[in-house]
Amino acid sequence: MVNISINTTQNVNINFEAASVGERLLAYVIDWLIKIAYGVVVYQILFQLVNFDDMVRNMDQWSRMAILVFFYLPAIFYSLIFESLLEGQTPGKRVMKIKVVKIDGYQASFPDFVVRWFFRIVDLNIMSGIVALIAIVSNDKNQRIGDMTAGTGVIALKNKVNISHTILEDLKEDYVPTYPNVIKLSDNDARIIKETFLAAKKSKDYATLIKLRQKIVEVVAVKNQIQSNDIQFISTILKDYNYYTQSM
Repeated sequence: MVNISINTTQNVNINFEAASVGERLLAYVIDWLIKIAYGVVVYQILFQLVNFDDMVRNMDQWSRMAILVFFYLPAIFYSLIFESLLEGQTPGKRVMKIKVVKIDGYQASFPDFVVRWFFRIVDLNIMSGIVALIAIVSNDKNQRIGDMTAGTGVIALKNKVNISHTILEDLKEDYVPTYPNVIKLSDNDARIIKETFLAAKKSKDYATLIKLRQKIVEVVAVKNQIQSNDIQFISTILKDYNYYTQSM
């Protein structure tokens, strides 16, 4: 299993499982079947229903080719169109539950998809995709040349990261903070607190919860502690931190 570590805008590293060669290959096959189906439909319309040859009889060869290319443009720009509209997915990728993302944690943009599409010429069209296969297998993030150039990667969405794996907290819209001094904490402090808190709560390690609470009180300089329960207090601290940092 290959992991892609993405550093989010809140300076939190999240590990995603990179899409495997098999998953990417199956997505590619599905997309190709869709493009073939589109080509068959266009052919039937142009040559069976509309009688394309009669329509362009008086045109020169280049004009006829230009018209054909126009009708087949959706197939040519297939991946670029769908990845832009579906936020990093084609129908094949959506079926396989994989997605294109930026390695730096930002949402991949249209220029990134353009770069990936352009390098398909090298990755997939030269040597029937052998170049892409070699690049993916030999790269520590399963990236083809187009991904490396665009700074993107393809991740599996089957293992979506739960909010509990980050410093983020699920806050209600009407949430009212209790401890404004939590802004003294850093993102790294909040991450350590949450990881320790969740581990101690899961194992019912009350001694660690007491020590963690004491350390938080010392660092944040909490004077009036409303919650007497250690779990409630630490949970409130984490939610307050999210409330104030998200409002900045």
